[in-house]
Amino acid sequence: MPEKYQLTPVEHELMEILWKLGQGTVRDVIACLPPNRHLAYTSVSTILRILQQKKIITAEKIGKQHIYLPVLSKEKYAAHSLNTMVKHVFSGNSVNLVAYLVNQQDLSLEEIDRIQKLLDSRKKELAE
Repeated sequence: MPEKYQLTPVEHELMEILWKLGQGTVRDVIACLPPNRHLAYTSVSTILRILQQKKIITAEKIGKQHIYLPVLSKEKYAAHSLNTMVKHVFSGNSVNLVAYLVNQQDLSLEEIDRIQKLLDSRKKELAE
């Protein structure tokens, strides 16, 4: 996936809102910001235009408003971000990522059981 899919923190914040809404205007996005997050209308509009230029979202003009729609799915972005992290932080080794998560995070027994079930299920799929 091209580097243009790299998102700044504020771009990511607005994309999370668009992914949740499915589509929205600048005002819709602003309405979904946390109460303590104050971004000006013009700032949100500018960031959405930047995302449009990066081809991460598209816009449809309806009357005087632009309706913004994600082109890049959250799943595709997550896969790209995780692959980039594995490549750059864990030298391309997914086992090192999993080891880090298991050994460095405060996982509950329930979370460890859920991870084990996911691994067992994946192992069974590969064996078939």
